[in-house]
Amino acid sequence: MAVGVAIKSDGKQYNGRITKFVLLSCMMAASGGVIFGYDVGVSGGVSSMDPFLKKFFPGVYRKMKEDSNVSNYCKFDSQLLTCFTSSLYIAGLVSSFFAATVTRKYGRIPSIVIGGLSYMVGAAIGGAAYNIYVLILGRVLLGVGLGFTNQSVPLYLAEMAPSKYRGAFNVAFQICIGIGQNSATLINYGTVRIRGGWGWRISIAMAGVPAAFLALGALFLPETPNSLIQHSNDHEKAKKMLQKIRGTDDVQEELDDLIEASYASKAIKHPFKNLMQRKYRPQLIMSIAIPFFQQITGINVISFYAPLLFLTLGSGENASLMAATVIGLIGSTFVLMALVLVDRVGRRPLFHVGGIQMLISQLLVGAFMAAKLGDHGTMEKGYAFAVLVLICAYISGFGLSWGPLGWVVTSEIFPLEIRSAAQSITVAVNLFMTFFIAQIFMAMLCHFKSGIFFFFAAWVVVMSLFIYFLLPETKNIPIEKMEKVWREHFFWKRVVGESAYEEVEDKKIEAA
Repeated sequence: MAVGVAIKSDGKQYNGRITKFVLLSCMMAASGGVIFGYDVGVSGGVSSMDPFLKKFFPGVYRKMKEDSNVSNYCKFDSQLLTCFTSSLYIAGLVSSFFAATVTRKYGRIPSIVIGGLSYMVGAAIGGAAYNIYVLILGRVLLGVGLGFTNQSVPLYLAEMAPSKYRGAFNVAFQICIGIGQNSATLINYGTVRIRGGWGWRISIAMAGVPAAFLALGALFLPETPNSLIQHSNDHEKAKKMLQKIRGTDDVQEELDDLIEASYASKAIKHPFKNLMQRKYRPQLIMSIAIPFFQQITGINVISFYAPLLFLTLGSGENASLMAATVIGLIGSTFVLMALVLVDRVGRRPLFHVGGIQMLISQLLVGAFMAAKLGDHGTMEKGYAFAVLVLICAYISGFGLSWGPLGWVVTSEIFPLEIRSAAQSITVAVNLFMTFFIAQIFMAMLCHFKSGIFFFFAAWVVVMSLFIYFLLPETKNIPIEKMEKVWREHFFWKRVVGESAYEEVEDKKIEAA
């Protein structure tokens, strides 16, 4: 570990345990990840189905089936096809800022409900689409749904979870993303066999099922104690909720910290403007850098385009979908490992191990493709299988590190007064990078060819160094006491200093 990076814990832990009430509430909220994962899985799957390509992207279909002069790496290079995939993410980016206002002013639950309803309508329109414009309209509404749910669900989980289990609770969001992605690939594997060529409609429309479950279920969810205090002066109501979710009557210490944080939050009228202040510089940088790095790993292009990638290698339509299913199941297995390890070994060690695993896998995939896949023909089955194994190793590394931890860390490091604003920036950067990379990936694959994997591997090196030197360990730190990790970090203490902390404390006293 780098000198000066470790943070000493003050040993403070609030009273309480994991109760059935908080567990069920968080399971319901975390299901918001299912709709995100489902879209990632379904988009690449339907894009590899012949009837879908014939109807909406005939140019791509002709290049894939009829034009033998087109390079293997360029068969799916279509801006219209990538627009179908990425239009969702630009809509999500814009809507995440509206979600921040709703979350701050009205609470976490309204944002979750709005997100679920929007996604449900988008799924219905997409499944019934009769031309490309209606199809993309459905995608835009799906994006609005993701913008709201991705902004509010991680906050809900972080605020409901006991501090010493907060990492595991937030990993549940990534587990649900994996469940959604695996469900989509399995549904694609079944619908591709439907005669008549309309199976893709079922794949797209089925996204409405988890969205309806989320929207209706959220109506019965309790608001977080943080939100109750933020929106009401009835501290007794917040105390009763805290006692219920912690399973103990002795919650006064945690309640006092939440009230103090709420005073500081109410003193700030313009959270986006205040986020630019020097004392919040570490949180601002992390809210941008972590989602940026999470997407520049190349994970979503592999998830989106895994079926297309294996078609490029020469696999058949069914085989490519089955390969995507295997990849998804392996990824979910390692996310479960992260669930067990994140609050035991900490965030930083998982980032390091996963980063090394991803780097080696990407370098080897690039090397195999450079050596064994030319512009024409297919890759030998043995080498294609080796590429599948290496991509599985890459996915497992991501599932152990950047997949879940990208959401865990960004949901726990923000003080209440800037939490909604900072989380909306995290979601916006995540969705923008997803949009940007999805939009250019097929063109990059066409021009870079196998070098695309070396490109993403180089970024894995950069992000691993960033984590090694600049991200402090947040394991077991209460969410309302998180400012201490920056004041004790060898680099960030020079940026924020003790004066910034004292200023926050003064504002709390004045507000009180």
